[in-house]
Amino acid sequence: MPKARKQQISLTDTPYYHCISRCVRRAFLCGQDNVTGKNFEHRKQWIIDRMALMANVFAIDVCAYAIMDNHCHTVLKINTALASNWSDQEVIERWQRLFALPVLLQRYLSGDCNTPAQQDKALEVIAIWRERLMDISWFMRCLNEHIARKANAEDKCTGRFWEGRFKSQALLNEQAVLSCMVYVDLNPIRAKICNTLETSEYTSVKQRIEQVSGQQPQSAIPLKPFIASIHTDEGLPFSLKDYLELTNWTGRIVRPDKRGFIKPDTPKILQKLALDEGNWLETLMSFSSQFHTFIGPEDKLKDICQKQAKKWIRGMELCRRLFNNPNYFCT
Repeated sequence: MPKARKQQISLTDTPYYHCISRCVRRAFLCGQDNVTGKNFEHRKQWIIDRMALMANVFAIDVCAYAIMDNHCHTVLKINTALASNWSDQEVIERWQRLFALPVLLQRYLSGDCNTPAQQDKALEVIAIWRERLMDISWFMRCLNEHIARKANAEDKCTGRFWEGRFKSQALLNEQAVLSCMVYVDLNPIRAKICNTLETSEYTSVKQRIEQVSGQQPQSAIPLKPFIASIHTDEGLPFSLKDYLELTNWTGRIVRPDKRGFIKPDTPKILQKLALDEGNWLETLMSFSSQFHTFIGPEDKLKDICQKQAKKWIRGMELCRRLFNNPNYFCT
Protein backbone atom coordinates (compact mmCIF):
# COMPACT_ATOMS: atom_id res chain seq x y z
CA MET A 1 0.00 0.00 0.00
CA PRO A 2 1.52 3.40 -0.95
CA LYS A 3 2.65 5.62 1.91
CA ALA A 4 1.08 9.00 2.48
CA ARG A 5 3.31 11.72 1.09
CA LYS A 6 3.47 13.44 4.50
CA GLN A 7 5.23 10.32 5.82
CA GLN A 8 7.89 10.61 3.09
CA ILE A 9 8.55 14.36 3.38
CA SER A 10 10.05 15.45 6.71
CA LEU A 11 11.49 18.97 6.79
CA THR A 12 12.69 18.47 10.34
CA ASP A 13 15.04 15.75 9.07
CA THR A 14 16.13 17.10 5.66
CA PRO A 15 15.19 19.62 2.96
CA TYR A 16 16.70 17.41 0.17
CA TYR A 17 14.65 14.92 -1.88
CA HIS A 18 15.21 12.70 -4.92
CA CYS A 19 12.07 12.50 -7.08
CA ILE A 20 11.42 10.07 -9.95
CA SER A 21 8.52 10.13 -12.42
CA ARG A 22 8.01 7.29 -14.91
CA CYS A 23 5.94 7.23 -18.09
CA VAL A 24 2.95 4.91 -18.17
CA ARG A 25 3.99 1.28 -18.69
CA ARG A 26 7.55 2.70 -18.98
CA ALA A 27 6.78 3.45 -22.61
CA PHE A 28 9.17 5.62 -24.58
CA LEU A 29 6.92 8.67 -24.58
CA CYS A 30 9.76 11.21 -24.39
CA GLY A 31 12.30 9.74 -26.84
CA GLN A 32 12.49 7.41 -29.83
CA ASP A 33 9.69 4.83 -29.81
CA ASN A 34 11.19 1.74 -31.43
CA VAL A 35 7.76 0.14 -31.92
CA THR A 36 5.96 2.94 -33.77
CA GLY A 37 9.06 4.65 -35.11
CA LYS A 38 7.87 8.00 -33.80
CA ASN A 39 10.31 10.39 -32.19
CA PHE A 40 9.19 12.27 -29.08
CA GLU A 41 12.58 13.74 -28.20
CA HIS A 42 11.18 17.28 -28.30
CA ARG A 43 9.13 16.53 -25.20
CA LYS A 44 12.30 16.52 -23.12
CA GLN A 45 12.67 20.20 -23.93
CA TRP A 46 9.11 20.70 -22.69
CA ILE A 47 10.23 19.35 -19.32
CA ILE A 48 13.31 21.59 -19.31
CA ASP A 49 11.24 24.68 -20.10
CA ARG A 50 8.58 23.88 -17.53
CA MET A 51 11.12 23.07 -14.81
CA ALA A 52 12.92 26.35 -15.52
CA LEU A 53 9.67 28.20 -14.91
CA MET A 54 8.93 26.19 -11.76
CA ALA A 55 12.36 26.88 -10.28
CA ASN A 56 11.69 30.61 -10.65
CA VAL A 57 8.23 30.37 -9.04
CA PHE A 58 8.57 27.85 -6.19
CA ALA A 59 10.77 28.09 -3.11
CA ILE A 60 12.33 24.83 -4.25
CA ASP A 61 15.87 24.62 -5.60
CA VAL A 62 16.85 22.19 -8.37
CA CYS A 63 20.15 20.53 -7.45
CA ALA A 64 20.32 17.94 -10.24
CA TYR A 65 18.15 16.48 -12.99
CA ALA A 66 18.23 13.90 -15.76
CA ILE A 67 15.48 13.52 -18.35
CA MET A 68 15.43 10.08 -19.94
CA ASP A 69 13.20 8.54 -22.62
CA ASN A 70 10.76 6.98 -20.16
CA HIS A 71 11.46 8.63 -16.81
CA CYS A 72 12.72 11.79 -15.17
CA HIS A 73 14.96 12.32 -12.12
CA THR A 74 15.21 15.48 -10.02
CA VAL A 75 17.10 16.27 -6.82
CA LEU A 76 15.27 19.09 -5.04
CA LYS A 77 15.85 21.22 -1.96
CA ILE A 78 12.97 22.91 -0.13
CA ASN A 79 13.92 26.51 0.71
CA THR A 80 11.60 27.38 3.59
CA ALA A 81 13.55 30.53 4.51
CA LEU A 82 12.97 31.99 1.04
CA ALA A 83 9.21 31.37 1.13
CA SER A 84 8.96 32.85 4.63
CA ASN A 85 10.57 36.09 3.45
CA TRP A 86 8.18 36.66 0.53
CA SER A 87 5.71 39.49 0.90
CA ASP A 88 2.02 38.70 0.41
CA GLN A 89 2.13 40.49 -2.94
CA GLU A 90 5.08 38.38 -4.11
CA VAL A 91 3.25 35.18 -3.17
CA ILE A 92 0.28 36.28 -5.26
CA GLU A 93 2.47 37.26 -8.22
CA ARG A 94 4.30 33.92 -8.14
CA TRP A 95 1.06 31.95 -7.93
CA GLN A 96 -0.34 33.98 -10.82
CA ARG A 97 2.45 32.72 -13.09
CA LEU A 98 0.93 29.24 -12.82
CA PHE A 99 -2.76 29.73 -12.11
CA ALA A 100 -5.51 32.28 -12.75
CA LEU A 101 -6.27 34.41 -9.70
CA PRO A 102 -9.71 34.20 -8.09
CA VAL A 103 -11.73 37.42 -8.05
CA LEU A 104 -11.13 37.97 -4.34
CA LEU A 105 -7.35 38.01 -4.78
CA GLN A 106 -7.62 40.26 -7.82
CA ARG A 107 -9.54 42.71 -5.66
CA TYR A 108 -6.99 42.33 -2.85
CA LEU A 109 -4.15 43.22 -5.22
CA SER A 110 -5.98 46.31 -6.44
CA GLY A 111 -6.85 47.37 -2.88
CA ASP A 112 -10.60 46.80 -3.28
CA CYS A 113 -11.11 44.43 -0.33
CA ASN A 114 -13.17 46.78 1.83
CA THR A 115 -14.37 44.54 4.63
CA PRO A 116 -12.36 42.76 7.35
CA ALA A 117 -13.95 39.45 6.31
CA GLN A 118 -12.69 39.83 2.74
CA GLN A 119 -9.21 40.79 3.90
CA ASP A 120 -9.04 37.87 6.35
CA LYS A 121 -10.14 35.42 3.66
CA ALA A 122 -7.57 36.81 1.21
CA LEU A 123 -4.80 36.46 3.81
CA GLU A 124 -5.95 32.89 4.50
CA VAL A 125 -5.66 32.01 0.80
CA ILE A 126 -2.23 33.66 0.57
CA ALA A 127 -1.01 31.58 3.53
CA ILE A 128 -2.18 28.40 1.76
CA TRP A 129 -0.40 29.43 -1.44
CA ARG A 130 2.80 30.18 0.47
CA GLU A 131 2.77 26.64 1.86
CA ARG A 132 2.08 25.14 -1.55
CA LEU A 133 4.94 27.09 -3.16
CA MET A 134 7.40 25.24 -0.94
CA ASP A 135 5.69 21.86 -1.26
CA ILE A 136 7.36 19.16 -3.37
CA SER A 137 4.02 17.50 -4.13
CA TRP A 138 2.72 20.73 -5.65
CA PHE A 139 5.99 21.25 -7.54
CA MET A 140 5.78 17.79 -9.11
CA ARG A 141 2.05 18.16 -9.73
CA CYS A 142 2.52 21.43 -11.63
CA LEU A 143 5.37 19.88 -13.62
CA ASN A 144 3.89 16.50 -14.48
CA GLU A 145 0.30 17.57 -15.13
CA HIS A 146 1.45 20.27 -17.56
CA ILE A 147 3.58 17.79 -19.55
CA ALA A 148 0.81 15.16 -19.58
CA ARG A 149 -1.73 17.65 -20.94
CA LYS A 150 0.64 18.80 -23.70
CA ALA A 151 1.50 15.24 -24.69
CA ASN A 152 -2.15 14.14 -24.78
CA ALA A 153 -3.06 17.18 -26.87
CA GLU A 154 -0.27 16.38 -29.32
CA ASP A 155 -1.33 12.71 -29.52
CA LYS A 156 -5.03 13.63 -29.67
CA CYS A 157 -5.81 11.20 -26.89
CA THR A 158 -6.79 11.04 -23.23
CA GLY A 159 -5.50 9.01 -20.32
CA ARG A 160 -2.35 8.81 -18.28
CA PHE A 161 1.05 9.96 -19.43
CA TRP A 162 2.82 9.18 -16.12
CA GLU A 163 2.31 5.76 -14.58
CA GLY A 164 1.27 7.20 -11.19
CA ARG A 165 2.41 9.59 -8.52
CA PHE A 166 6.11 10.37 -8.36
CA LYS A 167 8.45 8.41 -6.10
CA SER A 168 10.49 10.36 -3.56
CA GLN A 169 13.53 9.55 -1.43
CA ALA A 170 14.61 11.74 1.48
CA LEU A 171 18.38 12.44 1.48
CA LEU A 172 19.35 12.78 5.12
CA ASN A 173 22.95 14.04 4.94
CA GLU A 174 25.56 15.51 2.58
CA GLN A 175 26.88 12.07 1.60
CA ALA A 176 23.42 10.95 0.50
CA VAL A 177 22.89 14.21 -1.44
CA LEU A 178 26.25 13.94 -3.19
CA SER A 179 25.85 10.27 -4.16
CA CYS A 180 22.29 10.84 -5.37
CA MET A 181 23.28 13.80 -7.55
CA VAL A 182 26.06 11.77 -9.18
CA TYR A 183 23.67 8.85 -9.65
CA VAL A 184 21.19 11.14 -11.39
CA ASP A 185 23.77 12.83 -13.63
CA LEU A 186 25.24 9.49 -14.76
CA ASN A 187 21.87 8.09 -15.93
CA PRO A 188 22.55 8.56 -19.68
CA ILE A 189 26.00 6.96 -19.37
CA ARG A 190 24.67 3.93 -17.48
CA ALA A 191 21.94 3.61 -20.12
CA LYS A 192 24.62 3.67 -22.85
CA ILE A 193 23.06 6.71 -24.50
CA CYS A 194 26.38 8.60 -24.42
CA ASN A 195 30.00 8.12 -23.40
CA THR A 196 30.96 11.47 -21.86
CA LEU A 197 29.50 14.00 -19.45
CA GLU A 198 29.74 16.70 -22.12
CA THR A 199 27.42 14.76 -24.43
CA SER A 200 24.90 13.64 -21.78
CA GLU A 201 21.94 15.64 -23.06
CA TYR A 202 19.18 16.86 -20.74
CA THR A 203 21.21 16.49 -17.54
CA SER A 204 22.27 19.01 -14.94
CA VAL A 205 25.94 18.04 -15.22
CA LYS A 206 26.00 18.92 -18.93
CA GLN A 207 24.31 22.25 -18.15
CA ARG A 208 26.91 22.99 -15.44
CA ILE A 209 29.77 22.14 -17.81
CA GLU A 210 28.31 24.42 -20.49
CA GLN A 211 27.94 27.26 -18.02
CA VAL A 212 31.53 26.84 -16.83
CA SER A 213 32.68 27.07 -20.46
CA GLY A 214 30.68 30.26 -20.99
CA GLN A 215 27.63 28.80 -22.71
CA GLN A 216 24.18 29.75 -21.43
CA PRO A 217 21.23 27.91 -22.99
CA GLN A 218 18.17 30.14 -23.30
CA SER A 219 15.96 27.77 -21.34
CA ALA A 220 18.53 26.65 -18.75
CA ILE A 221 17.12 25.58 -15.39
CA PRO A 222 18.33 27.74 -12.47
CA LEU A 223 20.47 25.23 -10.56
CA LYS A 224 21.47 25.33 -6.90
CA PRO A 225 25.10 26.57 -6.95
CA PHE A 226 28.10 24.80 -5.43
CA ILE A 227 29.73 26.96 -2.75
CA ALA A 228 32.14 24.51 -1.04
CA SER A 229 31.04 25.57 2.45
CA ILE A 230 28.96 23.94 5.18
CA HIS A 231 28.58 27.23 7.04
CA THR A 232 25.87 28.74 4.85
CA ASP A 233 22.62 27.50 3.36
CA GLU A 234 22.99 29.45 0.11
CA GLY A 235 24.29 26.55 -1.94
CA LEU A 236 25.52 22.96 -2.06
CA PRO A 237 28.36 22.27 0.42
CA PHE A 238 30.82 21.05 -2.23
CA SER A 239 32.93 22.71 -4.87
CA LEU A 240 31.90 22.43 -8.52
CA LYS A 241 35.43 21.31 -9.39
CA ASP A 242 35.28 18.42 -6.92
CA TYR A 243 31.80 17.45 -8.08
CA LEU A 244 32.80 17.30 -11.74
CA GLU A 245 35.92 15.34 -10.79
CA LEU A 246 33.89 12.85 -8.83
CA THR A 247 31.20 12.42 -11.46
CA ASN A 248 33.75 11.92 -14.22
CA TRP A 249 35.83 9.51 -12.15
CA THR A 250 32.77 7.48 -11.15
CA GLY A 251 31.80 7.03 -14.78
CA ARG A 252 35.32 5.86 -15.60
CA ILE A 253 35.58 3.19 -12.93
CA VAL A 254 32.37 1.42 -13.88
CA ARG A 255 33.54 -1.94 -15.20
CA PRO A 256 34.01 -1.99 -19.01
CA ASP A 257 32.08 -5.27 -19.29
CA LYS A 258 29.01 -3.58 -17.83
CA ARG A 259 26.50 -1.63 -19.86
CA GLY A 260 27.44 2.03 -20.09
CA PHE A 261 30.75 3.54 -18.98
CA ILE A 262 33.07 6.41 -19.85
CA LYS A 263 35.82 4.94 -21.99
CA PRO A 264 39.36 5.09 -20.54
CA ASP A 265 40.69 7.00 -23.56
CA THR A 266 38.15 9.81 -23.14
CA PRO A 267 39.90 13.06 -21.99
CA LYS A 268 39.31 13.69 -18.28
CA ILE A 269 37.38 16.72 -17.13
CA LEU A 270 39.32 16.75 -13.86
CA GLN A 271 41.54 14.33 -12.02
CA LYS A 272 39.76 11.76 -9.96
CA LEU A 273 39.16 12.07 -6.21
CA ALA A 274 40.66 9.63 -3.76
CA LEU A 275 37.59 7.63 -2.66
CA ASP A 276 36.83 4.11 -1.56
CA GLU A 277 35.88 2.65 -4.93
CA GLY A 278 33.88 -0.29 -3.60
CA ASN A 279 31.71 1.73 -1.22
CA TRP A 280 31.14 4.55 -3.69
CA LEU A 281 30.12 2.26 -6.54
CA GLU A 282 27.83 0.29 -4.25
CA THR A 283 26.15 3.56 -3.29
CA LEU A 284 25.62 4.61 -6.91
CA MET A 285 24.28 1.21 -7.95
CA SER A 286 21.85 0.96 -5.03
CA PHE A 287 19.55 3.93 -5.45
CA SER A 288 17.07 2.16 -7.69
CA SER A 289 17.07 -1.24 -5.98
CA GLN A 290 18.23 -1.18 -2.35
CA PHE A 291 17.32 2.27 -1.04
CA HIS A 292 13.73 3.21 -0.33
CA THR A 293 12.06 6.28 1.16
CA PHE A 294 14.87 7.56 3.40
CA ILE A 295 18.62 7.50 2.68
CA GLY A 296 21.26 8.52 5.20
CA PRO A 297 23.21 7.55 8.34
CA GLU A 298 21.89 4.89 10.68
CA ASP A 299 21.20 7.25 13.61
CA LYS A 300 18.89 9.42 11.48
CA LEU A 301 17.07 6.37 10.13
CA LYS A 302 16.47 5.17 13.68
CA ASP A 303 15.08 8.58 14.64
CA ILE A 304 12.64 8.40 11.74
CA CYS A 305 11.62 4.86 12.73
CA GLN A 306 10.81 6.13 16.21
CA LYS A 307 8.80 9.11 14.89
CA GLN A 308 6.78 6.91 12.53
CA ALA A 309 6.42 3.96 14.97
CA LYS A 310 8.34 1.62 12.65
CA LYS A 311 10.75 -1.17 13.53
CA TRP A 312 12.97 -0.72 10.47
CA ILE A 313 13.38 1.05 7.14
CA ARG A 314 14.35 -0.74 3.96
CA GLY A 315 18.02 -0.19 3.14
CA MET A 316 19.14 0.42 6.72
CA GLU A 317 21.89 -2.20 6.60
CA LEU A 318 23.32 -0.69 3.42
CA CYS A 319 23.07 2.84 4.85
CA ARG A 320 24.96 1.65 7.95
CA ARG A 321 27.92 0.61 5.81
CA LEU A 322 27.85 3.49 3.35
CA PHE A 323 27.00 6.63 5.30
CA ASN A 324 28.42 6.21 8.81
CA ASN A 325 32.08 6.80 7.94
CA PRO A 326 33.00 10.46 8.62
CA ASN A 327 35.91 10.18 6.20
CA TYR A 328 33.75 8.79 3.40
CA PHE A 329 34.32 11.95 1.40
CA CYS A 330 35.68 15.43 1.88
CA THR A 331 34.18 18.73 0.76
